[in-house]
Amino acid sequence: MAQNPFFSAFSEQGKQPWQPFAAAAAFRPDAASAYAIDAWQRSVLFADVLRERGNQYQDMMSRPIATVLSFDHEVLLSGQSLPRPINFFLARVLPKAGQAVDPTKRPLVVVDPRAGQGPGIGGFNTISEIGDALEQGHPVYFIGFSADPVPGQTFLDIVEGQVHFLEYIVEQHSDAPKPFAFGNCQAGYQTLLVAALRPDLFGPVIVAGSPMSYWQGVHGKNPMRYTGGLLGGSWLTALVSDLGGGEFDGTWLILNFDLLNPSNWLWGKQYNVYTKVDTEAQRYLGFEKWWGDFIKLNGGEIQWLVDQLFIGDKLTRNQLQASDGTPLDLRNVSSPIVVLTSEGDNISPPQQTLGWILDLYQDVDELRAHGRTIVYSVNPKVGHLAIFVSPKVGGKEDEEFVRLIDEIDLLPPGLYELVIDEADPAEAGKPAWRSHFELRTFDDLRAYGRNSAEDDRAFDAVRRVSELNLSLYNTFVRPWVRAAVTPQLARNLFDYNPLRLSYSVFADSNPFMRGVSKLAEQARNDRQPVAEDNPYLQLQERLSDQITTYLDAWRDARDQAVEKVFFSVYSSPVLQGLLGMNGADGEPHKVPGLTPEEREHLARKAAELEADVGQGAYPEALLRAVLFALSAERVFQDEALVALNAVRREVGNPSAEDFKELVRRQYYILLLKRDAALAPLPEMEPDPARRRELLETVRTIVVGKGTPSAAQKLRLDQLAQLLATEAKPAKPARQTGTPKSAS
Repeated sequence: MAQNPFFSAFSEQGKQPWQPFAAAAAFRPDAASAYAIDAWQRSVLFADVLRERGNQYQDMMSRPIATVLSFDHEVLLSGQSLPRPINFFLARVLPKAGQAVDPTKRPLVVVDPRAGQGPGIGGFNTISEIGDALEQGHPVYFIGFSADPVPGQTFLDIVEGQVHFLEYIVEQHSDAPKPFAFGNCQAGYQTLLVAALRPDLFGPVIVAGSPMSYWQGVHGKNPMRYTGGLLGGSWLTALVSDLGGGEFDGTWLILNFDLLNPSNWLWGKQYNVYTKVDTEAQRYLGFEKWWGDFIKLNGGEIQWLVDQLFIGDKLTRNQLQASDGTPLDLRNVSSPIVVLTSEGDNISPPQQTLGWILDLYQDVDELRAHGRTIVYSVNPKVGHLAIFVSPKVGGKEDEEFVRLIDEIDLLPPGLYELVIDEADPAEAGKPAWRSHFELRTFDDLRAYGRNSAEDDRAFDAVRRVSELNLSLYNTFVRPWVRAAVTPQLARNLFDYNPLRLSYSVFADSNPFMRGVSKLAEQARNDRQPVAEDNPYLQLQERLSDQITTYLDAWRDARDQAVEKVFFSVYSSPVLQGLLGMNGADGEPHKVPGLTPEEREHLARKAAELEADVGQGAYPEALLRAVLFALSAERVFQDEALVALNAVRREVGNPSAEDFKELVRRQYYILLLKRDAALAPLPEMEPDPARRRELLETVRTIVVGKGTPSAAQKLRLDQLAQLLATEAKPAKPARQTGTPKSAS
């Protein structure tokens, strides 16, 4: 039987519980005096930091639109003016001094999460997705929101309202490739829903730390997914909204995040500032400016999210519809989807950020048949917030996404993992990173872990219980709650929310805090930091470590208990039988198959491609040969893709979209009929001089100045032999306007 982690922590600590006390046992007046002075000064300075945090919180709450965006920006469109008003806005991010923006470059649209706090976290640091895009000359737009929702606003209003923002951006940059969007956390699935509704408005869509398969996870981790079941479903969401007069306080969402790591929330974060108050205060205040920028949501908004997504898990089951009945199917997103996830993320783990791919497609062949490109990048350790806050992520993953965005758009359909390595520092003038795209299979995604059929049935039981409890609440309780809640009561419940009070009680508005600033000024002037080898400071550190250990042990014990209770209740055959889940239903979720119309469409496309095998001229021959040679290693190097993209100028300089379709068409022909696709190359370019030029271009793209691998050399030799043969009369390239996609 596994030992309870809480008692394990006591056992480990009990081996040598008070070792630092031995050093302090021999009383040393000088050390004690130095420590007491330092501790008093630190306490005063820490209280002053809390005072500044409280003032900062009240300032942010007083603004109609508060953002922690570190870049200047101008608001272009207000969602208040839309047919269905929303509290969102579209802003243009202004470049810093010395930065030049090219309006013909692909614009970036950053959408910030609305998950309890205000906007701006996507540009909180200079080294970020916004900073990287401006540095590389891209026009940058930002979609943010105000703290208070528009009365009656729904989540679908927000999704459909953002279509207007994207239409405006596309219109402003008609000579540029379609915008690429960056959706952080909750904004990731929100942006994908917009792209599913209007795929014609989007280039690549990057989703960072965004949960989409909400039921997915592995046992022993990811306890947040059990919350809905332990609370009996979404009725409590409805109750909190009713107590707020129809509005939901975002602090309850933040509390969920805080409770995942109680040692950091209750102790570690504050203790770190206390011990490093001379150096960490500003960094702490900067982050708390966003973390404490609490917002509200309409009750209907959060209820829809909880019922349809978090508990219902309908996003990847194709059970969502726009307000006009249009299906919101993620398979409609025709541009590449890029997923940034982390194995250290306990809020949106890889099982939830990548599991939707397995929910929607049978295998990679079906993914390719639909013409879809999905790229994922896995950070090995950063936490959830670091995915879109950390300068380390901004200076690595974000930087590479922006640098290679046109090449990502050019990738042939399939599933890829973006692997980023440090570049050779000796290569001056080259990018700081070397990236490559490795072809992956669905087994690579399954390796991260996935629910069993029994697990899915337990979560399906939660969904049914939630629907039942919500119906009972709506029928018997809600009328009484709404009748009892007055506007003043709702206002008081917001103001005296414990999380809000933890900020506001330390502000200058509290008369007990008015003398703190003068005491802090005096402490700074007389500052006497204690030596690091002071025995009483070492004792303090030991006590802090013990507090952290015990809180972590309590968390682990709690999470184990939560998981056991969840599956004990919702895997019960008795409960499932009462809910009508008698086993005849099969699996709660099956991957959607193809409709007869889709099968007919794909068969017709395949026939068209087979008919085009022998058609084309130099552009088609060059791209077909390049793709044949590149696919030898199942890896696309960044330099090869950059060189391939540069070939546009040699094949008539088509638009980025037309060139992408031309590449995809040749790729599909190779997939369908590889040997038959190579045979016509001499006919497609009969001029021997042009053939030699074609072969040299292929070599340059595939290996650059390096040495080809054995597999690449074999294919390059095969092309050289083929292109040396005598040409037959060439067939004219079939031109029907824009090259057709096989999607």
